[in-house]
Amino acid sequence: MMATDALDNEIRVDVEPVFRKEESSPDEGRYVFSYTVTVHNASGHSMQLLARHWKITQGSGKVQEVRGKGVVGKQPMIGPGQTFRYTSRAILDGPVGVMEGAYTCVDTTTQRPFELPVAPFRLAGPNQVH
Repeated sequence: MMATDALDNEIRVDVEPVFRKEESSPDEGRYVFSYTVTVHNASGHSMQLLARHWKITQGSGKVQEVRGKGVVGKQPMIGPGQTFRYTSRAILDGPVGVMEGAYTCVDTTTQRPFELPVAPFRLAGPNQVH
């Protein structure tokens, strides 16, 4: 785990998942979800999001891990009081799952790296208990 400090206590991550019925094919075991992530930087420091790590647990128990540079092809700088929002997708083999993860970031003032956790959020298709 990377060093953390008070900076990550002033940064919030919100996630809004949506089932994409028009892109899904339940008969073929294909359930598509989009999720919109908003990173709110309420600290007095600029930060840069360098990498992501997602753990996707499907209802079947299958676990997939995704790691990569940045998000949606970017390594955004997020200044004090700014937000960064992006939308991405996940494809599951069943109607329910859970995603969680973390972003690797750097405080651009001190050059200190830190992990910004993303709390677990549920992906649920139609007629699933929330």
